[in-house]
Amino acid sequence: MACSRALRFIPVGKVLFKLFIPRRPCVAVFDFLLLLGICLLYLQQPLALVPPEDTSPVTLLIWSHPFGHHCELPDCLELYRIGGCTLSDDRSSYPQADAVIVHHRDVATGTALPAEPRPRAQKWIWMNYESPTNTPGLWHFEDIFNLTLTYRTDSHIFLPYGYLVPRKLRAEGVLGGAAHPLRAPSRLLRPRLLAWVISNWSENNARVAFYYQLRRYLPVDVFGRAGRPLPKERGGGVVQLVRQYQFYLALENSQHTDYITEKLWNSVLAGAVPVVLGPSRKNYERFLPPEAFIHVDDFHTVRELARYLLMLRRSPGLLRHHLAWRGSYSVHQPTFWAEHYCTACRAVRRARGTTNVVQHLERWFHS
Repeated sequence: MACSRALRFIPVGKVLFKLFIPRRPCVAVFDFLLLLGICLLYLQQPLALVPPEDTSPVTLLIWSHPFGHHCELPDCLELYRIGGCTLSDDRSSYPQADAVIVHHRDVATGTALPAEPRPRAQKWIWMNYESPTNTPGLWHFEDIFNLTLTYRTDSHIFLPYGYLVPRKLRAEGVLGGAAHPLRAPSRLLRPRLLAWVISNWSENNARVAFYYQLRRYLPVDVFGRAGRPLPKERGGGVVQLVRQYQFYLALENSQHTDYITEKLWNSVLAGAVPVVLGPSRKNYERFLPPEAFIHVDDFHTVRELARYLLMLRRSPGLLRHHLAWRGSYSVHQPTFWAEHYCTACRAVRRARGTTNVVQHLERWFHS
């Protein structure tokens, strides 16, 4: 039953290309540019200096380091030009902290939260970068938190796994120089066809069922714990590996709103055309131009998708359609978890004097 349920995600929807020509490109481009502009307006603000008239600092307590992996706390002013932030992971500072940031996975049972009573005006921030499928115990946290920090665009503090910055903007002014300029590849055809890097293999997962179907029609080089090890001679990095390939399978472990992870952005950085399985095409177009990726739902069958990839391999002109956009953008991938802490600290300063309680957390996150 689990396998058949997973197979629902395989060929669904309509073919995006009629005779392999994009459908309604003007509308899709307009939607993408509109959302990109809104995102940049928000994302630039967290990385800007706090106005001089608001000089009183805030203390943000990191309740626990995510997944128990201790890391050095960043200097927000030096790295991101966010002033007035004191970060601490010393729980004895809890009574004095202006806000506490809580990583969901580390408190999922509901028993590891800070002790009550909560200091007056202290804000609690719920941080989570897993999908709803892999986020247990949400029912413990109704009416507890004041702010949400996630990859979802409707979070109080929105910081995705990655995002594009138009090259017309000075990327270093927005991100302290951390944006990577994208370029159209100097040569269109690459030595190898299609790669997939996967660490968590489950036979009941939609992406594994999709892979089993796809490999019937074309070769897929699989790397990671479920395949060949990443080549050490190339530094062991996913981006370095994928630079040899024309296409890359950016398959999410579950399909939920805005859950678009580093799998996509690694492919973008490597210059391979991503073949995506995750939320809807419309959702992906919030983050990328419509021609920048190939969605599995664009095709009636997996066989049609395989034929299209092979046709692109033989047709440089059509392949160029999926790559020409790159010269107009840079890409930024936030640093886990330093950028999240500093962005949260900035949001706390902005939220001074306001009261808000996150209601129906589980219902919202699963919506």
